[in-house]
Amino acid sequence: MRLLPGHLDLAAQRALRDRIHALLAEAPLYRPTMPGGDKTMSVRMSNCGPLGWLTDRAGYRYADRHPETGRPWPAIPDALIALRDTVTGLPYRPEACLINRYDAGSRLGLHVDQDEGDFSAPVVSVSLGDQALFRVGGATRKHPTRSLRLSSGDVVVLEGESRLWFHGVDRIYPGTSTLLEGGGRLNLTLRRVTTAPSG
Repeated sequence: MRLLPGHLDLAAQRALRDRIHALLAEAPLYRPTMPGGDKTMSVRMSNCGPLGWLTDRAGYRYADRHPETGRPWPAIPDALIALRDTVTGLPYRPEACLINRYDAGSRLGLHVDQDEGDFSAPVVSVSLGDQALFRVGGATRKHPTRSLRLSSGDVVVLEGESRLWFHGVDRIYPGTSTLLEGGGRLNLTLRRVTTAPSG
């Protein structure tokens, strides 16, 4: 796992925030349901890219359309593609960018990103807005965890062995950033879903 603190300066954060807000006008945030029941997540979600990650009563999966509007997801912004290229050095494009919106009381339990068909491709995560307490463990839930605070502009890369580590967000620290109107945090997670091209 690599942490790149302050990878995006304030101007880049503002530009990316504005682009994401424009995308959310096309693909609105919604509150997803956990598989097998009626429990909803505390995090609101959307996506951009050819594919988007979903969770509902039927389970976890990727789909090419917004579950509420039925429209295709908007394209991943060029700035995010360029960022991902820079921090990974890989020539092929991500296929999904999950947009998570955390409010003051939101959290995300320990989980592994494993609904993709190719685990060799890194997952790149970008933080915008209020600080978050990020917790990361290992390949099993029994592995010891450690916590670190992620700030606006930070980038985390899960690659190699860490690609399948358990991780989550324990809490948000309200008032630690003025980037988002009304506070809160946006997390942008870039993923390759299908097998990455070789070479």
